[in-house]
This record gives sequence, C-alpha cells and structure tokens, in this order.
Amino acid sequence: MKENEKMSNQYYIDRQNDFESSARSYPRKFPFALKKAKGSWVEDVEGNRYLDFLCGAGTLALGHNDDEVNKAMIDLISSDAPLHTLDLTTPVKDRFVQTILDNLPGELRNNAKIQFCSPSGTDATDAAIKLCKTVTGRGSVIAFSGGYHGMGHGALALTGNLHAKTPVANLMPGVQFMPYPYSYRCPFSLGGDAGTDACCAYFERMLKDPESGVTKPAAVILEAIQGEGGVIPAPVKFLQTVRRVTKELDIPMICDEIQCGMGRSGKLFAFEYADIVPDIILASKAIGGTQPMAVVIYNRKLDKWEAGAHAGTFRGNQLAMAAGTVVLNRVTNPRFLAEVTEKGNYMKARLEKLKAECPIIADVRGKGLMLGIEFVNPDGDKDLMGHPLPSGEIAAKIQRLCFENRLVMEKGGRNGSVMRCLCALNVTKDEIDTMLSIFEKVVRQVNSDVTGK
Repeated sequence: MKENEKMSNQYYIDRQNDFESSARSYPRKFPFALKKAKGSWVEDVEGNRYLDFLCGAGTLALGHNDDEVNKAMIDLISSDAPLHTLDLTTPVKDRFVQTILDNLPGELRNNAKIQFCSPSGTDATDAAIKLCKTVTGRGSVIAFSGGYHGMGHGALALTGNLHAKTPVANLMPGVQFMPYPYSYRCPFSLGGDAGTDACCAYFERMLKDPESGVTKPAAVILEAIQGEGGVIPAPVKFLQTVRRVTKELDIPMICDEIQCGMGRSGKLFAFEYADIVPDIILASKAIGGTQPMAVVIYNRKLDKWEAGAHAGTFRGNQLAMAAGTVVLNRVTNPRFLAEVTEKGNYMKARLEKLKAECPIIADVRGKGLMLGIEFVNPDGDKDLMGHPLPSGEIAAKIQRLCFENRLVMEKGGRNGSVMRCLCALNVTKDEIDTMLSIFEKVVRQVNSDVTGK
C-alpha cells in the first residue's frame, strides 16, 4: 500500500468496515477519516475542512482542542499527578466537585451528594434508577414517550425509540410510559396550551387515581428538552406539574441533563427555565470537558447507598475532572450563557424565515444552541392533527447534501426527520452565518426537488 493511498478517506473507511462492529453509525453518514480538529472545525486526512455542528453529540461545549481545556490536561499530566484514582479523592477531584456544588440551583446547592459512575450517560441513568429503587423500595419507573436515556439494558428500557428497543428481549421491566407535550405532534391531537394541559392532567390523574392501574413508582425520569427525540422543549407548566406531583407523592424526580445541560439551553440546566429543582440531576457529555465522565447529583436525603453499592472502574478520571472544571467555570459565566441565548435566537429567527419560504420545514424549535428543524413532505400523508408525516428521507437527503458542502449535522426525532444543532457553545457569529448559508442553500434545493417550486 502506497503512503498516499493510506491518506485517503476511503482507505480508512474500508479498513473500518472490515474490522469494526456493524453497530457503528456515524461513519455511515459521514464517510471521512478525521486528522485534525480545532474549535468548530474538523479536517479529514485529505485536507478537507468541515464546520462541525455535531461536536461529539454535544460533548464538546467549547469545541475541539480549546486552549484552556488542553492546558489544564497538559499541566495535570506534566505534574505526575495520578490520572486514574477509582473513587479516591485528590485536590483535582475536590476542586471539580466544589465547582459543581457552587453552581447548583436552589436547595440542592447546600444539600447535594455526587455519585461518580462509569463514564457514559447510560451509566448515570442506571445508577440513578438503582439509587431510587434502593431508597424507595419500589420497583417501577415512569418515563416519557420520545425520551432518550441511553443504550444500556436499563437505560434503553426507559427510552422511547422503538427501533433500538424492539430487537432486544427482556429489557428492564416495570417501565410505564406517559405522554410528553409535543405541540406540533400532540399525543392528544390538541397542540398548544390545550395539549400541555392534557399531558399535565393525564400525568397527575394516572398517579393519583386509585383505579389507574399505575403503581407508585420508584422514580419519574425526563429530559427538560428531549434531544434524540427531536429537540422538544418541555413547557414550563408541564415541568412544574411533574415537580409538584412528585413532591406531593414523595416520588424522586430525575432530570436527565446529559445533552440539554451544561449551558446548551442558555441556562446551566434546562429545567431551570421552569424554576424547579429536581431530586436528581444526570450529567455527562460536556461535564467531562471533552473526556469521559458521568455523575449523578442528588439530594442528600436520598443518600442510602451502602459502601460499594455502585461502582465503576473509570469513575476517577482525573483528566476529565481537570478539563471539566475549566468548562464549568466558562459555561456558568452569566455573559457566556447570555451569548448562547443570543446566538440561538439569531439562528432560530433565520430558520423561521427559511421555514416560511420552504414548506418541507414543518417546525423549528428549541432553546439556546439546542435547536431542531423538523422536515416533512408537504404533499404526503397526514397525521391525526392534519400535519404531514415526518420525513426521514428528506432529512437524510439534507444531511447528506450538508456534508457534501462541508457541514456536519446530525438527525433525530420521529423517523429521523429532525436536523439538530449541537454546535460548540462558543461558536462565532461568522461560523453561524457560514452554517446557515450552507443549510439554507441545501434546504432550498431539496424543497425545490420535492415541491417543484
């Protein structure tokens, strides 16, 4: 094999196809081999540069190779400090924990405990469910349609997506799904405030009605903004209702902030828009500052673990703690969060204008720099509300054409019909304009192909 052949994308893709599991997903959408990355840009082995609006599925809050984040890790490595400590403490860990505690909302700030897990978000989900079952002595869990909480055996049971669940028999039993407000495709075919009111009433009635058939659960778990489910923000009233009812019935409320947290919504945690405080917060992805890390943050009244009740070999990742401290300090700055909101509002306004021009866009939604654009065939079949059905085919075409124009974006939502913005939170205005320029061109092209206009 000649050296120049080794430097082609196809060479590495072919090798990956040969020896890597068929479970791989991103290489099927983005057939390149990465060589360099900085900020919001990545470069493949052939020297092509791409604007990255995926950023590790939201993991890279400050983009690739942020100078301050890298310096923190380099300094730690150069100091001969331990890099792997199980759950033994270190000055690095103490500083990381204190930074988390200092930025918690409401009563959690002075009443929180932290459980370090194995490093993925699914591990945090499983740990939280174990904790709630231990504390309450109950066995069932309430989750919501459209939710995503991970791919582990327990976390997958709590996830709405049937494509991932159907092939796997005997997932964790005792999961009761309830409807989640989704105005454009309301589960009650109402939409708007009426749809939200119906979801609120249904949730409360099912938990309080002695004939509902729904036993009192060990926990209720939800995302304040559903990510993989299609970037669907929960209305304030819904979050407040869930918090009120769970408090009244002494049911631990878990907010999964693994994707929507760490400043992505314009607040440190997305549930803060509803002025509530859950009993448990799940954090992963961006909290490790580019490195693997997952934590469960919970009210100390729930701290009923016995020694060794939950572990994880890599829960002592010191590089993640050093890098995560830098990210936390940056994303909790009020000016930084205000800029996230401003950038998101600018993007959303441009996308709404595009929606008015292109009927293949059915809905634009989200908060901060967590935005979703849902695509439909306007001349196709309709749902129960009279809206065109979600079109994964159109979204996939848009994703492919964006990639061909050097823009990386991911899909999600029903049938993969929602294009999602998960860019770096410190993305520049020029980079946003570049992204929008590419996206608008692609959407107009596909809209013309679909509608003939």
